[in-house]
Amino acid sequence: MRVARFVAQGDPTYGVVELAEDQGPHPETVAVVSGDPLAGPVHYTGERLALADVRLVAPVIPRSKIVGIGRNYVEHARELGNEAPASPLAFLKPNTSVVGPDEPIVRPAETTDLHYEGELAVVIGRICRRVPVERAGDVIFGYTVANDVTCRDLQKTDGQWTRAKGFDSFCPLGPWISTHIDLEEAGRLDLLTSLNDEPVQVGNTSLMVHPIAELISYVTSFTTLLPGDVILTGTPAGVGPMEPGDRVSVTISGIGTLTNPVVAEDA
Repeated sequence: MRVARFVAQGDPTYGVVELAEDQGPHPETVAVVSGDPLAGPVHYTGERLALADVRLVAPVIPRSKIVGIGRNYVEHARELGNEAPASPLAFLKPNTSVVGPDEPIVRPAETTDLHYEGELAVVIGRICRRVPVERAGDVIFGYTVANDVTCRDLQKTDGQWTRAKGFDSFCPLGPWISTHIDLEEAGRLDLLTSLNDEPVQVGNTSLMVHPIAELISYVTSFTTLLPGDVILTGTPAGVGPMEPGDRVSVTISGIGTLTNPVVAEDA
């Protein structure tokens, strides 16, 4: 199932997306549901809209936090002159950094070196603390696509990553949450990032140093995760700069494609 959050008229609404590839009776539509599936039970309202007639927004606004994982692919760590850490390297991004598909990534005036980082994002479905590795799948609601936007220059000069990764618009998420992918499948998904339609990152989630279940266990060892919280699982090699006027797309097999334009602040 693909759970989307969209605007047709009025406030954002949740729905279930059916694509042509599903070979179902309602291709390229979204079936409207009542309520928030991350907060409690929902029901189909009976309304169905053409996907082309709605505007997709971020499929989740985390209740409390986004936990990022740094240097979780060996070749990415090396391309920036680092080694992959023995334990997961965690950092936080504020929920105000979240934007949805086709919303602009805003390059702030403070940076001259803005980078894309295509990633698989895990959406948490229940309150959890100290989750054993073997129970990690029980707390996952689904998966979506993310771009962990980073001011590379500020990351180097600040010595910690809050500002470099925390600006508004620095966490695009979308296009929807795929709930039909199990933990094993999520560990072998292809990832492709393109800049202006040119491939720049090609990877597979099987190359993670610390796999998804280990990340969930590690993160919940020091903080409680709430429904709707998001874990960014790290980026493969190939990161690089993006400039105002560029468009960056991240595609993950089995989920979909997240595309965002880049603009200058106050443009």
